[in-house]
Amino acid sequence: MAFPLADRVTRIKESPSTAATQRVRDLRAEGVDVLSLTVGEPDFDTPEHVKAAAAAAIRSGETKYTSVNGTPELQHAILDRVERRIGLRYSPGELAVGGGGKQVIFLALMATVQDGAEVIVPAPYWVSYPDMVAANDGQAVVVPTREEDGFLLTPEALAAAITPRTTWLILNSPGNPTGAVYGRTELAALAQVLREHPQVHVLTDEIYDEIGFGAEPVPSLLQVAPDLRDRVLLVNGVSKAYAMTGWRIGYGVGPAQLVKAMNTLQSQVSTCPSSVSQAAAAAALSGDQSFVAAANEIYRRRRDLVVAGINAIPGLSCTTPDGAFYVYVSCAGVLGTTAPDGRVIDSDEALTLYLLDRARVAVVHGTAFGLSPYFRISFATSEDVLEAALEQIAEALAELR
Repeated sequence: MAFPLADRVTRIKESPSTAATQRVRDLRAEGVDVLSLTVGEPDFDTPEHVKAAAAAAIRSGETKYTSVNGTPELQHAILDRVERRIGLRYSPGELAVGGGGKQVIFLALMATVQDGAEVIVPAPYWVSYPDMVAANDGQAVVVPTREEDGFLLTPEALAAAITPRTTWLILNSPGNPTGAVYGRTELAALAQVLREHPQVHVLTDEIYDEIGFGAEPVPSLLQVAPDLRDRVLLVNGVSKAYAMTGWRIGYGVGPAQLVKAMNTLQSQVSTCPSSVSQAAAAAALSGDQSFVAAANEIYRRRRDLVVAGINAIPGLSCTTPDGAFYVYVSCAGVLGTTAPDGRVIDSDEALTLYLLDRARVAVVHGTAFGLSPYFRISFATSEDVLEAALEQIAEALAELR
């Protein structure tokens, strides 16, 4: 007898990037040598002083429940970091802390989305946004962006997508999967549209904000438009900047009424995040920041290597990302070709399967991110792996006819 499942489960799917990474693990377990460019996490180890803070917390008995929105030490570290970053001071009552930025986003949508409420999601998007909206009875309104516009949502496209049912706009900068960064000019233009539609709130996902390659730090919407503070939830965490994906600490700062609802939900979901992880996150945010700058220089070298390598392969092309550790590769030039085994490469998904089978290189197809024909490469891996992967991709594509 089949177990009855709720609609919220049956209308969503497993994260495609998670599925791709698991496929790599399965192949490696079978003895297949696969070069994986799928993983959205730094390949660096967590900084030593952060690990030391966690060990000290364990030794001193900091292993009990904490407040739903974190220990005082973590609260201060987060709020100080936000103030340094965007120039606005928030109180503990405007702070939610969760098991990663993903949980914080889910709690925000759970607290506000219902009965077909619309959430604007620019594409290409992080794979989880539309499913999170669907899981909470909302309707994701996917708005395609264009490579010619830098994969950025334009004010015209935003204005056209807003309806009386629009509840949220989700902005991700730097973006996954493109590495696109909204500059101050682009953010100001979007803010002007938002001022004309006071029912629309903004969830700004800034998890990659420390990984930027421009002359200036990556800007935030709230820096450009602080007057929208009462309508903006800023989400961030320690996963990407500090190589702490497995520690699972994310946070959101925003309007007190929204945050109170999120914390009420959190109190019933998991009571609080891991106390040991909180100690580590506090050390990461308030301690030595040299790790972040050093990692960025390595990412910059890797980015340049991948961009040059991809643009040297016939049929592929890409723009240069301004942040994060992804390159979104156009594969329009190889669609319609035929592989040596007779299969037709008629989509980006077909191409990624071919690359896995023939080149033993794993990437994530653009359909998963809502915009084709592209695929995503993560350069959060060593230069040796990237060079080998690019060579194997070039060799496999040279066999297409």
